[in-house]
Amino acid sequence: MDFDRAYADYLSEDNVKEIQKLEEDTGTRILAYYTPPAPADLGDETLEKIKALEQKLCVRLVAYQTH
Repeated sequence: MDFDRAYADYLSEDNVKEIQKLEEDTGTRILAYYTPPAPADLGDETLEKIKALEQKLCVRLVAYQTH
């Protein structure tokens, strides 16, 4: 699987290969974060907008606090 370094740009190529191997072995997608981002504290109106877009695009969206 492709590896997005947006939240784990400190990993070496060998580290990335280890994660990719674990993904292959487990058949799962694994996200690597140095410090896990905090979920956004959203109001009901925003949550409804997110849910509507999820349904429209047939995806799951996750909102995190920005640093």
